[in-house]
Amino acid sequence: MAHISLLGCGTWGSTLAQVLGRNGHSVTAWHYKMDVVDDMIRSRMHPNISDFEFHSNIIFKKEIQTCIEGSNCIVVAVPSHGVRNIIEKSSSFFTNKVILVNVAKGIENGTLSTMSEVIKESSNLDSGQIVSLYGPSHAEEVIKGDPTTLVSASSDKSSAEYVQTIFSSDTLRVYTNNDIKGVELGGSLKNVIAIAAGICDGIGFGDNSKAALMTRGIAEITRLGVAMGVNSDTFSGLSGIGDLIVTCLSIHSRNRYVGEEIGKGKTLVSILDKMDMVAEGIRTTQSVYDLSIKYQVEMPISEGVYQILFNEKNPKEIVSELMTRDLKLE
Repeated sequence: MAHISLLGCGTWGSTLAQVLGRNGHSVTAWHYKMDVVDDMIRSRMHPNISDFEFHSNIIFKKEIQTCIEGSNCIVVAVPSHGVRNIIEKSSSFFTNKVILVNVAKGIENGTLSTMSEVIKESSNLDSGQIVSLYGPSHAEEVIKGDPTTLVSASSDKSSAEYVQTIFSSDTLRVYTNNDIKGVELGGSLKNVIAIAAGICDGIGFGDNSKAALMTRGIAEITRLGVAMGVNSDTFSGLSGIGDLIVTCLSIHSRNRYVGEEIGKGKTLVSILDKMDMVAEGIRTTQSVYDLSIKYQVEMPISEGVYQILFNEKNPKEIVSELMTRDLKLE
């Protein structure tokens, strides 16, 4: 039995804690909102997950230090824009051999760093102690026990295999991958394409449009990834096309929902005002736009989403521009 700490009790973090608890591991969880922690301690329920009761192997702590002391594995499940801050606050309490599992999907604004890069920059950890756990997975379906697959990515094989072992069950199958940067790019950039897919839904376009969008979307994600030195095959896997499919199509997808509301004519500000959870693709859109400029990679769909979100361009006009670009070989 492993002693595992969880930083961040959002829906996905809590779901992963439940998986670990069911697998027989001891989990100590922390969340930044003290009132939410108090409610979860009292009720053993999660405010945003229906028909959910925390496993008896999960306990809660209100201080980061007491949550992670003595832990041999820490799951970081805060939004991507909060990862640097939480690691800077907690890294002095890490043990020398701790494995840190990142599940946040995003590219940091400004630095354009992936989450594993942010963690390394903000801590005393070696690269081999950092694992990113990504893949096509919605919390609601994992909790139900629907068959789900993830990928455990790390530059260190034993670290990836350790995470694979503690999370795998008869309903959750975890693969390993040594291309951690490629896995993180695929799992983060797909959120931008999912916003575009939602815009298509909101406008009222059909399956033809979404199929074209997803196919050309993975093509431009791959172009950027190759320019950044990662393995193109990674984008054919779970954190590439797999994660793209589930995020573009699912009713559970926050990023697709944001796009759908924009396609219906609503403003980004009004949409975000009504959302309790984070749509990572919004911040990632800015980073992807900056990366495309930095690496001189053509990314027309991602750029279109950027123009819609940040320059208030009309979605239908952007679609027209995409469809009337110069004709070329696939």
